[in-house]
Amino acid sequence: MNRRIRAKITGVAGYLPPHVMTNQDLEKMVDTSDEWIRTRTGIETRHVAEKGMAASHMATEAARKLLAQKNVAAGEIDLIVVASVTPDMLFPATACLVQDRIGANKAWGFDLSAACSGYLYALTVCGQFVGAGTHKKALAIGSDVMTSILNYQDRATCVLFGDGAGAALLEPAASEEEGILDFHHDVDGSGGQYLYMPGGGSLNPPTHETVDKKMHYVHQEGQQVFKYAVKRLADVSALLLERNGFSGKDVALVVPHQANLRIIRAMQERLGVEDEKVMVNINRYGNTTAGTIPLGLMDAIQQGRLKKGDLVLLVSVGAGFTTGGILMRWTY
Repeated sequence: MNRRIRAKITGVAGYLPPHVMTNQDLEKMVDTSDEWIRTRTGIETRHVAEKGMAASHMATEAARKLLAQKNVAAGEIDLIVVASVTPDMLFPATACLVQDRIGANKAWGFDLSAACSGYLYALTVCGQFVGAGTHKKALAIGSDVMTSILNYQDRATCVLFGDGAGAALLEPAASEEEGILDFHHDVDGSGGQYLYMPGGGSLNPPTHETVDKKMHYVHQEGQQVFKYAVKRLADVSALLLERNGFSGKDVALVVPHQANLRIIRAMQERLGVEDEKVMVNINRYGNTTAGTIPLGLMDAIQQGRLKKGDLVLLVSVGAGFTTGGILMRWTY
């Protein structure tokens, strides 16, 4: 039996499609306004993938950037876990497509579906394999082309989402004082009715009728999702900190899922964390679902907001309902 060790993130990279859609662009497409979107969500712009760009393409770009950044050969990767609710297709898994494209010929992998919490679930899964001592290098990737499942006649949902991908490399930590310290995940399946895509699966396979009924788009009851997210983001954050003997004052940076700026600020107020300790980029990217947290880490690194030894909290709520939180000591 291998000795249990901690896993740490040793590198992060992301990919954003070059085309940017502004709130003013949306004003021309649907009955909304820049002022309404900004005040209710905090979003100003979002990136939109061009036709033919799928989740695997963005995931591949993020992975390639990460490997180049860390000077790691693709053949050194043991595991690839891709979190996505917009995979290229139901099968093969997006992870298989990425594995082939980057040339990770010694890696196995799979896709994981937990909506906006998907990336934290993927990080935890990779961390468990690395922590078990069975894997040395694992890629946790979040990639979603949310614009591919948006109804641009539904002003309640089409203004919220953007496209993007991010990837992190996980490796064994040198000590028990660094890397992933703790995690907490839970689901409340009764909330599945409030945020979902009804068409395309085995219950409602694609037909002319499902297309005509717009069943292949995101459906959301915003108030239900908002109330649940506000409470659970704060609950899980507080649980992880208290369980490990910390308070909000000990945290150097919180990287929350970027669904709505008001949700983020409500969580922040409960924890007693200042603005400068909370990563916010929803204004530029919108909600990229599984991409939000790795893109948040990428921006934090580029902005010099992370240093070795920092206590970092990652937290999310997503469709399902799914909830996730990870507490870690940053290692570079």
